[in-house]
Amino acid sequence: MELSERLKKIPPYLFVELDRLKNEKMKEGVDVIDLGIGDPDIPTPKEIIEVAKKALENSLYHRYPSNIGSFFFRKACANYMKKRFGISFDPESEIIALIGSKEGIAHFPIAFVNPGDIVLSPDPSYPVYHLSTIFNHGIPYYLPLTWENDFLPDFTKVPTNVLQKTKIIWINYPNNPTGAISKKDFFEEVIKLAKKYNWIVAHDAAYIEIYYEDPPLSIFEIDGAKDVAIEFHSLSKTFCMTGWRIGFAVGNSFLISALAKVKSNIDSGVFTAIQEAGAYALNNLEKIVPPLVNTFKKRRDFLAEELRKLGYQFKKPFATFYLWIKTPEGISSQQFCEKLLKITGLVVTPGIGFGKAGEGYFRIALTVDDQKLKEAVKRLSTLRL
Repeated sequence: MELSERLKKIPPYLFVELDRLKNEKMKEGVDVIDLGIGDPDIPTPKEIIEVAKKALENSLYHRYPSNIGSFFFRKACANYMKKRFGISFDPESEIIALIGSKEGIAHFPIAFVNPGDIVLSPDPSYPVYHLSTIFNHGIPYYLPLTWENDFLPDFTKVPTNVLQKTKIIWINYPNNPTGAISKKDFFEEVIKLAKKYNWIVAHDAAYIEIYYEDPPLSIFEIDGAKDVAIEFHSLSKTFCMTGWRIGFAVGNSFLISALAKVKSNIDSGVFTAIQEAGAYALNNLEKIVPPLVNTFKKRRDFLAEELRKLGYQFKKPFATFYLWIKTPEGISSQQFCEKLLKITGLVVTPGIGFGKAGEGYFRIALTVDDQKLKEAVKRLSTLRL
């Protein structure tokens, strides 16, 4: 037996050694504190669970769901987009339900990427952008996100022939892993370039409701975005529903219909009872989300202050529940994270795992309770390299 050529192109999993060390420490009885995974420790709010419980009793929901999503869910998505961003979308043709935004992001390139097509992907980034490109025989072209440029790509450094051959550009603000946000002028530049070079703009907005200052923008708040863009939204982080697997994509009707065609041949849609819980969550966002975000904000403020005292360098994030921190000089991100785990029992994510431009950084996720976070700081303060 032999793997397919496309699977052979997937780079090796960089966290194998960290996982081995983590399991080793746990077997030794070490109380490992995992600050590596972006999976909130806060349970899904009870009122969402109660809606789901009741929906489970609806026998109509036990049959195959609508592949594109039930109309009531897509209507809730449209209402959210209108209320939050002031943009109207047709639930019938401009919105599709997803089995989590990751699923939609992974499947979207199937509809448009041909062998040899270039896809612009930020670096560092959520790996699915470039991996889905590789799976579809496309060519990822990496856009470095640097400290000096506030973790925004610099298009002046991209060769013209690359811009001309690009099929899709992936952007993600608020950004994972850097925590950076985008201002309107950046989105305007992206839309201008997309129209000039005939790009599809794919915006991953998974963290758009986890913010601490001004509300982040949707790409659709930019004039002309509907002509070229699709935006992926997730209920996972916003409502602490990572395990529920529900999200949605919104945007240009042609792009949505193409994604729908791909999905209709791959999956059978989101369980309708979960869609009912998701619709309730979206319709009650203003009541449900602020307490969750406030918890993350308190953790961010505490950890940022303590890390500064310890001499770590980072830009305090205005959004997401991540801190993107420079590693000490003279040690790689992988080596730093392995030593941190061996010596202190703390798990953090090496920046290299998000791309070459992530080297020199590590990511901390604010996904443990206050007591564990305080203990993590205490252990970090004892680290001597």
